[in-house]
Amino acid sequence: MRLLVPGLTEHAAALDDTGRFPADDIAALAEAGVLLAPLPQSAGGLGLGTEPAGAAGVLALLRLLGQGHLSVGRVFEAHVNAIRLIVRYGSARQVAAAAQDVAAGCLFALWVTDPPGASLAIGSDHLLHGRKQFCSAAGFARRAVVTAVDGAGVTRLAVAALGRGVTVTPLASGMQGMRAATTGQVAFDGVPADPFGAPGDYLREPDFSAGAWRTSAVTLGGLDALVAEAIGQLKARGRTDDPHQQARIGQVLIAAETARLWLEAAAPRAEAAPLDGASTADTVAYVNFARLAVERACLEAMALVQRCLGVAAFLRPNPVERLCRDLATYLRQPAPDMVLTEAAAHVIAKPQIGA
Repeated sequence: MRLLVPGLTEHAAALDDTGRFPADDIAALAEAGVLLAPLPQSAGGLGLGTEPAGAAGVLALLRLLGQGHLSVGRVFEAHVNAIRLIVRYGSARQVAAAAQDVAAGCLFALWVTDPPGASLAIGSDHLLHGRKQFCSAAGFARRAVVTAVDGAGVTRLAVAALGRGVTVTPLASGMQGMRAATTGQVAFDGVPADPFGAPGDYLREPDFSAGAWRTSAVTLGGLDALVAEAIGQLKARGRTDDPHQQARIGQVLIAAETARLWLEAAAPRAEAAPLDGASTADTVAYVNFARLAVERACLEAMALVQRCLGVAAFLRPNPVERLCRDLATYLRQPAPDMVLTEAAAHVIAKPQIGA
């Protein structure tokens, strides 16, 4: 996998300029067997993202992809999440079908955001009608795990084969960052789907919240790339002996190491957490703290790197300009303030040592 990272980086600038999907890069991942990696070992994969023992492996893989190209990391992280949901809540038949699809080169997407005032619907005939928005890999993923409301008004998970009856509409104004992830709106008009799991499974804890660590793992890779670019450009300018630059880079390195330590602790806790276990709230709180620690590290590092490099950090085709745009976009995960206060409230409410 490490051998693929330079190619991802090499393609990133051109894909960002045009907003094109990294189809060749995803094909390379498929050829190398990376798309198969999230499947359980019993289904021909490595269990990266679906088995507790795979925590360190999926962290390393997502981080490497983020180092190479954040958009590729984002698309693959959604693939992992979709496979994990099928393995967690689907039947043996559905897991086997997903394994067969991935072995044939299918990229899975995860689309769960409905437009305002409308929900994707699934009928008793298992046909999907309606729309999803903010869909990464729209027009390129061949399977998607979606949330859809059934006739009883209950939200269900389903796997959709993306072919006839699917219409993709790009975002009208495009994205500031993560442009190669080709985020758009998808309309479903009688698309066959295979429901799985029980009502409400998508929102079940700890998976719903604790899975955020995998997004942060991709972000950590982007932070790695930003640190490397900053140091490389300062070396090229002959500015590494400047004590002010050294101080800034020192702070960047502290931030990056803090992010790494949080994620290396969060990943095994999240991956091993049982559904609805006694430790669910502890796991969710810890991962939420980790998510916010990574966000803070990235924001701090971006500001320091921009100060290190000056206006050059804002000029294309400097990779730092793209990395900062991609990171700023990817970091905008939902409800950070609520995540922080809920995690803190959980810890505050617990009995304190010596109390």
